Amino acid sequence: MNQSATPARVLSVKDAIMLTVGVVVGAGIFKAPSIVAGAAGSETLLILAWVLGGVISLLGALTYAELASTFPSAGGDYHFVNLAYGRRPAFLFAWARATVITTGSIALLAFVFGDYASQLLPLGPYSSAIYACVVVLLLSTIHWISTRASSTTQNWLTGLEVAGLVLVAIAGFTATPAANAPAPVIASGGFSAAAFGFAMVMVLLTFGGWNEVAYVSSELSSDKRGIARALIASIAVVTVLYLLVNLAYLNALGLSGMAKSKAVAADVLKAGYGDWGSRLMSVIVMIATLTSINSTLIVGARSSYAAGRDWPALRFLGAWSAQGSSPRHALVVQAVLALALIVFGATQRDGFTTMVDYTSPVFWTFFLLTGLSVFVLRSRYPDVERPFRVPLYPVVPFLFCAACAYLLYSSLAYVKTGALFGVGLLIVGGIVSLFLGKPSPPAAGAGPTP
Repeated sequence: MNQSATPARVLSVKDAIMLTVGVVVGAGIFKAPSIVAGAAGSETLLILAWVLGGVISLLGALTYAELASTFPSAGGDYHFVNLAYGRRPAFLFAWARATVITTGSIALLAFVFGDYASQLLPLGPYSSAIYACVVVLLLSTIHWISTRASSTTQNWLTGLEVAGLVLVAIAGFTATPAANAPAPVIASGGFSAAAFGFAMVMVLLTFGGWNEVAYVSSELSSDKRGIARALIASIAVVTVLYLLVNLAYLNALGLSGMAKSKAVAADVLKAGYGDWGSRLMSVIVMIATLTSINSTLIVGARSSYAAGRDWPALRFLGAWSAQGSSPRHALVVQAVLALALIVFGATQRDGFTTMVDYTSPVFWTFFLLTGLSVFVLRSRYPDVERPFRVPLYPVVPFLFCAACAYLLYSSLAYVKTGALFGVGLLIVGGIVSLFLGKPSPPAAGAGPTP
């Protein structure tokens, strides 16, 4: 392990697609559809919401495809923010990912895994937290061994996850169709823009995570347009899966049944496969969360690695293992911080909800900044070769940024303790950046100098 070793091109477009699908298709698709059904108020609007979710995600994917193909880097979003706004805003982003966004997401997903594992084999009052810690340690160790070992694990987990969703869909389509009754809506009096807006917030949260593939853009063995192919294909796969699953939910439960269900996928499996379907549901959700945790671990440490390369005070994080082709030091720090958040969450009434509140405002702030960077970088570096250009510029990135701004507003509309804690850590990061000294000059091949 040394400072001169750099990421190797060991990943294929297929690996990138499996990674992206694994990040996106998490526990949300097993919970959010019932909330969306209640808010949409009709079958047509329900399906429209999921179609729009795919369209908005595609707008973002096209925007990111230009950034990642033009400026490939293990830093992903960190690198784009660095080029667009400078080193200190980029450090603040890396700090946010290390302390809030990535580690918070890992802890959140680990709690979901722990909740379902505890239903099968409880381990006492802190059962969920114990399972959460074990799974973070296990998957972090696999990635510490090598990126190839982690990507192979990812491919298998994603395959099992997709198979689980197909099982849910089959159960929904083979169940006796439910008698449909009007679903409750948030606001009475027919269509409600506010209610549909709330439905879209939940849909887009369920689609979240596709941008993480940018962190492996410099490790793809294909040409520079490979990242664009991976992003577009991933969004297409996820959109088709989500539509298939929601149509199956509708067939089995009806709109009213979906809206009233507390565990919509479990209810569908029970309708299709009987009582043993609930245990099958636990296994499917556990696989889905393992898939998302593993993929988040793969991409999460890379922004810390990139920051370590830029700041002498953080040089420890900038070491890359040539043997395993992975950022081992950054992985260890990431695992320790995620474990600390799991311990913190275990002291709260609901670890999952606390982690959602903790991560959302900070996540959408930097997602918006990254989207805006495509405008900044087009202006600042007009002559740089762009293997992929976002079509219909500037309309596509503008619509994507508008969606990010709306979700940022929504995450701050009802601020809770967890959100305040996350924003507080972001402020601490700004203070820390004042004591880091001067950043290192850009490494050779790192892209245009900001």
